[in-house]
Amino acid sequence: MGGNPGRKNHSMWLENVFVRGLVLCATMNARSIALSTGCFYRRRIFDVLKAVRDAGFAEIEVCSSPQHLDYHDTEQIRLAAAEMHRLELGAVSMHAPFAAHIDITSLDDEVRESSVQDLLRACEAAARLQARHVVLHPGPEREGRPHQEEFLTRMHHAAASLNRVARRCCELGVHLLLENMLAHLMFGHVRDMLYLLGEIKTCEVGACLDTGHAHLARELDMVIQKLSGHLCMVHVNDNHGDWDAHLPPGAGGIDWLWFMRELHRRQFSGPLVLELSGSTDEPVAAVLDRAVRARDYLRLLESQVREEVHDQPSTSC
Repeated sequence: MGGNPGRKNHSMWLENVFVRGLVLCATMNARSIALSTGCFYRRRIFDVLKAVRDAGFAEIEVCSSPQHLDYHDTEQIRLAAAEMHRLELGAVSMHAPFAAHIDITSLDDEVRESSVQDLLRACEAAARLQARHVVLHPGPEREGRPHQEEFLTRMHHAAASLNRVARRCCELGVHLLLENMLAHLMFGHVRDMLYLLGEIKTCEVGACLDTGHAHLARELDMVIQKLSGHLCMVHVNDNHGDWDAHLPPGAGGIDWLWFMRELHRRQFSGPLVLELSGSTDEPVAAVLDRAVRARDYLRLLESQVREEVHDQPSTSC
């Protein structure tokens, strides 16, 4: 009555082999899918790098949380770079610090200068880690929009500050990317980000699309369209439209097959960076298990999109 356990186990084994085979096929010629170490922001980076490598990730985005990796400490950065080299882990990017005290738009000259200096230190750390990109929130972690005169002054300060950061990135050989912010923050509208991208004259700067931020604003489609000409990287995470949960793709409300089709339609070939949640109460292995499943899910979707394109009738003459 309970069935044949041996047959059930054999069927489960065949199913696992089949799924692994699909993932292996999807991996061939696949784009880079990296993992942000932000899911371990309360752990030292040295305590998780080997586990990340052993989970099959070849590239990471380095989190700049001081308790994770203090970008002010040149010796700590040197040791991290050496460990990443030993493990053959590349840095696709480093996320610049963001906090209440970092405000490149501040009306206070000293606060603004201190904030710029903090970002410059982070860019120098990124170069020592041989990161290809630095991802930066272009505005402060401040809710709401001030009156128009103050807003324009802050926008002017942001543009001047970002030009300094972009110039230093060019000198260091690191590519600066601006990330779309949460909609409730001061520069949370994509039009603000587009304005700043146009105001940076010292060096070519690109964009990083955060899927979770755009989904919360109910404008993922529009953000892809507006940023497509600047897009160099995607921060991949999901949510249910209520808060910035940083769920794995497929665990929230985003239509990921549609999203991957959009990236393909717009000929986007840059890296996808999994930016997932994690806590100190959760074992490292459990966080990485979610990350691996998310990576495999994206690879299968990408493979499906490629097959759809391949199966379409040719429209050439």
